[in-house]
Amino acid sequence: MSTIIEQAAIAAQQGNWSLLHHCLQGLYDQKNTTESQSLDESDRTHLLNLALQAIETGDFQERWEAAKLFGTIGQEAIAPLIELLQDEEADPEARWFAGRILGQFNDPIVVISLVKLLTSAEDEDLAEMAAQALANIGSSAINALSDLLIKEDSRALTVQALAHIRHPETIPSLLSVVKDPSPAIRTSAIEALSSFYDSRIPPILIDALKDTSAAVRKEAVIGLGLRAHQLKDFDLVNILKPLLYDFNLDVCQEAAIALGRLGSDAAADALFHVLKSPVTPSPLTIEIVRALSWFGSPKAIEYLHEGLYSASESICQEIVSVLGRVESLRLKSRATQILIDFLNSDYSTAQKTPIKQAIALSLGQLGQPQAIDSLIKLSTNSEEGVQLHAMAALKKFS
Repeated sequence: MSTIIEQAAIAAQQGNWSLLHHCLQGLYDQKNTTESQSLDESDRTHLLNLALQAIETGDFQERWEAAKLFGTIGQEAIAPLIELLQDEEADPEARWFAGRILGQFNDPIVVISLVKLLTSAEDEDLAEMAAQALANIGSSAINALSDLLIKEDSRALTVQALAHIRHPETIPSLLSVVKDPSPAIRTSAIEALSSFYDSRIPPILIDALKDTSAAVRKEAVIGLGLRAHQLKDFDLVNILKPLLYDFNLDVCQEAAIALGRLGSDAAADALFHVLKSPVTPSPLTIEIVRALSWFGSPKAIEYLHEGLYSASESICQEIVSVLGRVESLRLKSRATQILIDFLNSDYSTAQKTPIKQAIALSLGQLGQPQAIDSLIKLSTNSEEGVQLHAMAALKKFS
């Protein structure tokens, strides 16, 4: 056993972590000398055990310095570090260092362990460290992970690991599992592929809209919606429109969001057709209202106008709210007039206190002079809540 390791072992036995840190630092400083290069297997084992002791029980600085030794120790450090990483009873800082050190090793087992931690850790610092460690490993682990795809028992975690790396070199491997029998694997693959701008991916996403798994369909809709502006060669309105009627409400809502991002009259028509249906679930109706508000077009504003007179109180309140957030100068006046007309109508919902409060708030946000008379009238309403909302809106006018 080398002299420095003997000294470090004595320090560890005495619980003298400052001295152990000094010894380990001395060994690290000498790692390119003849002595450190000649460490035999027994010495490396002692070094590993001592370095692990420092990681498990030392203070932050001692752990930081001990972490530098693991590059010298090599692959045999992986197993005990993974064991420490997965020990939920261990000191969180020790687990943090274990994961950080593991990020130095290009090994599929390390990647999978980090993915497990990333997907299960309740500690935000541990999850962030795992993500950073995966990013450090990067593309160098892709080939090793791709080889694991043939193993059915580890395929799900392998796909998750590939998905977290977010590197274009993962695309071929992810494409190879988009038809996997497991819905979870297909979902992970589609979600990950959606983040890449590659000509092979749009047809895959479109095909995935017909998947038997709602989770897969949902990720495919999200992916198409996020890249809609780059898919001019695809008739996305007609591709996405059937998903508004999906059996799964989450899929329907994502379809509404995706169509809202398209911003075309055809997309607005598709959304309004569902909006005016009396059987449309309330959560989907709300998403459609929000999606129409993103268009910034006269047609979408008129669809929201028409929706005011056929919707429930909660939907009316949502429409009033989104009209107040219109940003286009050319549409602010029209949105203001729609709200004034609704306020002055005989429609029963327009006379409800929450609706009047929402109208006052929206008129104040729009800031159009034509709203002042209506706000003054609301400020004398018998309901104190309406008065307060109206007076707060009036203060926004010079």
